[in-house]
Parts: sequence; C-alpha cells; structure tokens
Amino acid sequence: MKTRFILAAACVMSSLMVFAQGDWTKARQEIHDNHLLSASNYVAYIAPTEALTPAPKGYEPFYLSHYGRHGSRWLIGDWEYTDAMKVLSRAHQYGVLTERGELLRRQLDEFYQTTIDRRGDLTTVGERQHHGIGRRMTEHFPEIFGARNSQVDARSTVVIRCILSMVAECEEICAFNKNLTIHNDVSQAFQYYLNKEPWDQWIRDANREKRSRVALDYKKEYTHPERFCKQIFSDDAYVKYSVDAGSFMRRVFDICSNMQSHDNAPNLYDIFTEDELYDLWRIRNIDWYLDYSSEKAPHSQDNLLRNFLQTADTIVGQKDFHGATLRFGHEVCVMPLAALMELGNCYPEVPMERLDTLDRVWANFRIFPMASNIQLVFYRPKKGKEGDILVKAMLNEHEQSLPLQTDQYPYYRWADVKAFFENKLK
Repeated sequence: MKTRFILAAACVMSSLMVFAQGDWTKARQEIHDNHLLSASNYVAYIAPTEALTPAPKGYEPFYLSHYGRHGSRWLIGDWEYTDAMKVLSRAHQYGVLTERGELLRRQLDEFYQTTIDRRGDLTTVGERQHHGIGRRMTEHFPEIFGARNSQVDARSTVVIRCILSMVAECEEICAFNKNLTIHNDVSQAFQYYLNKEPWDQWIRDANREKRSRVALDYKKEYTHPERFCKQIFSDDAYVKYSVDAGSFMRRVFDICSNMQSHDNAPNLYDIFTEDELYDLWRIRNIDWYLDYSSEKAPHSQDNLLRNFLQTADTIVGQKDFHGATLRFGHEVCVMPLAALMELGNCYPEVPMERLDTLDRVWANFRIFPMASNIQLVFYRPKKGKEGDILVKAMLNEHEQSLPLQTDQYPYYRWADVKAFFENKLK
C-alpha cells in the first residue's frame, strides 16, 4: 500500500539517524523538522502565518510591484524520470533488486504514467499556491486592489506553467473586486527581462572553470551511495560494475524531492537517511549559490530590476493610482534578483574555498520554492497628509531588510531604495 504525502506535515521517519543537535546548523534543524525542505527548488510553497507589520501612521498602500515563479510542476525532462527507471529495470531483469528495490521500481513505473505529455506542466498543487498568493494580496492590501479605479498589469514568460500561474493569481484578484481593470499579456518581447538567465554572464566569467571544479569536488564529497545502494540492490558486484551509484542516487533523490508537487504521489523519503538527505541538499545548495547568487551572477537580472524601477517611475507620482504590476517567470530569476536587491541575507559573500560553511549562512529553500515571489509594496501619505513615499520588500510574503538606514523597519524611503538600486545597476 502506498504511503501518500501529507503536504502540511513534516515527514518524520523512524529509520532516519539522529544527531547531536548542538552540532547542527539552522538549515539542518529546518530539514530535520521538515524533510521536504531538502528538495531545494522543488520545495512546495509554504504559506506564511505571521502577521505583517501595520502601515506607518498616516500612510496607506497604493501600489504593489511583483515578480513570481510559477507554481509546483512535473519534472521538465523525460530523462529526469527514465534515467533511474532504466537502472531499476535492468537490475530487475538480472534479478538483483531487493524487496525495497522492487517496490521502488513499481512505484516509479506507475507514477511515470502520469507524466506522459505533462513534463514541466503546472500541477494542481501549483495552481492552488498561486490562488493562495493572489488571495492574500487582496487580504493584506485591500487599498491597492479594492478601489474602484484599481488596475493590474500582469505579464508572463511564454512558458505555459507561468501563464497558468498568472491566471490563477489574477482570478483571485478579480474575484475580490469586480470593478478592477486587469490586463494580461504574454510575449517573447518580454523575455529579455522576465526570463534572462545568467549563463551569458557566467560563460564570460574567468572563474567559471574554477567554479565547475569546486562544485564537482563537493558533489563527490557529499555523495555517499553505499548504504543507499545496498538497500536497493542485492548484489554488490553488480552495483560496482554496472551502476553509476552516485548518479543513480541523486536522480532518485530528485524524483523523490519533486513528489511534493503532486497531491497523490508515492513518498520515497524512507529510502534515505537524514545524513543522506542533508548531504544531497548541500550539493544542490552549493550548485545554486555558485551559479545564481555569487559574484556577478545577480547582475543577470539587471533588466528585471530596471523594469521594477522604470515601472515605478510611471506610477508613484500619480496621486490617485491604485494597482499592481505582476510579472511571472522562473526561479533562475527569483534567486539572483533577491541577491541583486540584497533582500535579507540572500547575498552573503562566501569564498569558494569555504563553501563547506555555506549551509551556515545561506539556504536555497528559503529563497526559491515553487511559487516563490518578490513583492515591493509602496505606501503614500493619506489624503491631507505630507510625507515621503515609503516601500517595504517581501520575499515569499515575509518582510525583508534592505542594507539601508530606516527608523521604521520594514519601511524604507523609496528615494533611498531607488538610489540604492540605481547604484547597483551602474
């Protein structure tokens, strides 16, 4: 009988090893409490529960500027499923699978049928995530979305899962205010700022070869497939000569990680120990940091940040404007944009020689889960009042600090924030 995911609960397995908590990092404690977090960019969005800081006295929100990742999805490539399935199928033919190995083979074979012609598609879990985000936008900021003249401009990359994520959020906003004017647009013309990956910057970077070597070294250091393979295969010699054990383990881990994107999917976490989960996550954590949040990589999102600034320039001077700019894309933009904006601790400087300490200061799952989003919320004095335009930044609906002075955190003078971002773009 299949064990099904209960997404709201942490997966606690009796077979997982327990460690002295005094040696744990914060990230390790978080993954211990909720093993789903080891999934890095496959983590299903977790709705916030804390209350937001009330608006400063005499102020009200009037504009929200947003960039959001699509919601939970099927894995993108067929090979992401079939690579592991082929290994299991061949071992089955040779009769070298254990009972757990045979169960894993059947679980993947059955689940694979749901993926046919659906690779990369938004799942119902992902759709619900964006309905929730859209609903909370209207609940938190009714002044923005509830006025008779409220207007929303929403744009998406040309990828279907992003388009459907945009539709889900906009449905909630429209349900909140039937008088709201909304404009949806999808075009290749927006790709230069909605979906610009840092690879062109990365390729020109003189450190790219060093980064690749460092990432490979850590992948080898943190991959320990011996126990895992003994659980799946009954013949050690077969594994030694016929299985790329490390690659197989990582591929099964990726499939396991993304099962939380579905309502009814097999739970595969019982085949990993807590040590293995954490080490496999550390590999992904280092990879994502090196490619998207270190050195010059954040500047891949200069066009996106510039669009935030240029769009705000057309709006903040309008005394009667109420509305939002919504942009929908991918995690490969959310992560470097958060670093470029220096939200919270999204941009630590960790030298390549010390990436074994990265997990102590930076955890990818806090930045770019499925449906991850960055919101800038603008506030102006109420009618009859005087004062500066204020703004607060949120990552995944959690208020964030900026490296600027303010006497009313999490609110900052927009003039200061704008100058800071413009200086970054120089």
